[in-house]
Amino acid sequence: MESPSPLSLIFLFSLLTPTLISSSPVQDPELVVQEVHRTVNASRRNLGYFSCGTGNPIDDCWRCDSNWENNRQRLADCAIGFGKNAIGGRDGKIYVVTDSSDHDAVNPKPGTLRHAVIQDEPLWIIFARDMVIKLKEELIMNSFKTIDGRGSSVHIAGGPCITVQFVTNIIIHGINIHDCKQGGNAMVRDSPGHYGWRTVSDGDGVSIFGGSHVWVDHCSLSNCQDGLIDAIHGSTAITISNNYMTHHDKVMLLGHSDSYTQDKNMQVTIAFNHFGEGLVQRMPRCRHGYFHVVNNDYTHWEMYAIGGSASPTINSQGNRFLAPNDRSSKEVTKHENAPESEWKHWNWRSEGDLMLNGAYFTLSGAGASSSYARASSLGARPSSVVGSITTGAGALNCRKGSRC
Repeated sequence: MESPSPLSLIFLFSLLTPTLISSSPVQDPELVVQEVHRTVNASRRNLGYFSCGTGNPIDDCWRCDSNWENNRQRLADCAIGFGKNAIGGRDGKIYVVTDSSDHDAVNPKPGTLRHAVIQDEPLWIIFARDMVIKLKEELIMNSFKTIDGRGSSVHIAGGPCITVQFVTNIIIHGINIHDCKQGGNAMVRDSPGHYGWRTVSDGDGVSIFGGSHVWVDHCSLSNCQDGLIDAIHGSTAITISNNYMTHHDKVMLLGHSDSYTQDKNMQVTIAFNHFGEGLVQRMPRCRHGYFHVVNNDYTHWEMYAIGGSASPTINSQGNRFLAPNDRSSKEVTKHENAPESEWKHWNWRSEGDLMLNGAYFTLSGAGASSSYARASSLGARPSSVVGSITTGAGALNCRKGSRC
């Protein structure tokens, strides 16, 4: 077999080398774009060596490795976009969840998922076997945690789901999250030394509240009481990628309210997701901040796909939009809570998007690319390859000893 080229070795070394973690929003997104371009190009150069490239830069970073089970924490070096610095539990120990129960939200039993996520030290959390976890109350995560479902079929369903509140460096990967319900007023522990009363939770699949450096990747989400993934109250540095979302009304809310101006610094990358059957609206619905919607496959909506209010900057690039047959729902976009005289100044652009079955995107604001600098986080691939990039969206069927 031909030896790898020096470029191949440099690329591999870059994936395995720890990166400096910042707790602030990405201030120079053009540097992020340049870095991702280099990663994608390096991935292309190495396709002959790995013989499994898909063109999806996240997946090509780790899925080629048949020994992924023993190199799990390498995944943390594969993130792109605004959440690229979310290392989760990369620098900590492996914690194996062996017990699917959740009987005590204050004193969780060792071996349960709740016990794992409240620990103070970094942890990479995996699962001993297939399991369905019905949470008694919302799962309050502590910083520097990865929930990694690869190798097992893991469902969090039928009760409250995941809350990322005022914490940082979280990775949620390979989990089926569905049928999430509101939690009641309850005592919940969020770290070994602290617990307190919680008010009623919203019923989101993943709720990010004042969180930063968060990456939600390759999850399957559906049918929750409120949103599938919501990010509010000053959350930023977030990547939502490779997820498969189905059967839900209000899919994704990014920004708390029109009056909550602290969300002006929010930066979210939404990339390589498949928005599938049974979805109605909010893919996403944005407020105030900067949102890069890139290379996603939209195959179903009933009202609209991308909406917003309070002058968010939305940069839509290389997506595929398949409009419904209903003539009144062909528009991809919805400018909300403002007259046209106001929203015509909001910076919303569509660049390289593929519009099918009469889909159309209502542009607004400035046309200059400089207006979208803070809403740019990675280089878009052509919309013609979105189908192949997103074909593996959702929780993967990864089995030991073989490639995912």
